[in-house]
Amino acid sequence: VVWCASLRASSENGWTRVIVEKPFGRDSESSGELTRCLKQYLTEEQIFRIDHYLGKELVENLSVLRFSNLVFEPLWSRNYIRNVQLIFSEDFGTEGRGGYFDQYGIIRDIMQNHLLQILALFAMETPVSLDAEDIRSEKVKVLRSMKPLRLEDVVVGQYKGHNKGGKTYPGYTDDPTVPNHSLTPTFAAAAMFINNARWDGVPFLMKAGKALHTRGAEIRVQFRHVPGNLYKKSFATNLDNATNELVIRVQPDEGIYLRINNKVPGLGMRLDRSDLNLLYRSRYPREIPDAYERLLLDAIEGERRLFIRSDELDAAWDLFTPALKELEEKKIIPELYPYGSRGPVGAHYLASKYNVRWGDLGEA
Repeated sequence: VVWCASLRASSENGWTRVIVEKPFGRDSESSGELTRCLKQYLTEEQIFRIDHYLGKELVENLSVLRFSNLVFEPLWSRNYIRNVQLIFSEDFGTEGRGGYFDQYGIIRDIMQNHLLQILALFAMETPVSLDAEDIRSEKVKVLRSMKPLRLEDVVVGQYKGHNKGGKTYPGYTDDPTVPNHSLTPTFAAAAMFINNARWDGVPFLMKAGKALHTRGAEIRVQFRHVPGNLYKKSFATNLDNATNELVIRVQPDEGIYLRINNKVPGLGMRLDRSDLNLLYRSRYPREIPDAYERLLLDAIEGERRLFIRSDELDAAWDLFTPALKELEEKKIIPELYPYGSRGPVGAHYLASKYNVRWGDLGEA
């Protein structure tokens, strides 16, 4: 297609841009081959690799939140942040898309692109400017600072059939487009680390799955405990409840809220957690543009900030390819979880290994 377009559909005196939708290969080798083939006919400036998650309103707002609010930027490091969680969940299965999905699995479909891109935007240093190349260069630095994912830091699952409320929900392998003995994960949780001065030792936990109890995507930032907290007895023994948490909800019901500790009115000294809440539909009742609307407009205008550069793509695949190959070569059997549940128990063991509790457990 690109070859034909470069011969017959290129502008002689204007511009030619090609939008490439994911998946960008399925490992380092195939991704490199795809890039090499594209660059036979196109320059890097003409290639717009689209990841619609980067067009989401709350992902766009991430750098504004960080770099234009004095209250957050000084706290954005290992000194104050205990862990960061990137959580993606869908309340439906493959629903006839199993033929495509079975070739890739949840890690390639969601983690290696959507969640890793959000992580890079979250963790990057302050760019020199808002110019596309400055921002993309900082994201590449983050990815190159990360350790490749290890198999012991990954938990995979696959949803099974389930009866609930008199309704039968099919399992992943019940999909006629999926092989009966498929080991393709529909759920994965992973712990990743960034080896630089800002983030050394902070676990970045990712969790993504299909056929879970809810639909949503969010970033959860759990802050450290207050040293020598005078009020810890007011929270009984659970110090986890006494930590601040910043939640950026990407979808649905876009919003940002900060969990703070607060005294319950009354004569006694009882503390409670309260939310300082910015709910977008209340504050900004106008319609939020669709992610693809924003990205297609950016491509037309030649704005590359939210598109993925080839060296960024290479760095992302380098992080995931070793673990993906090991999962396939060792034929790791995914842990089964019921359709509509919170996912496999192994995800909680992985989090507890790094003294982390998933922040979405208390949510409806």
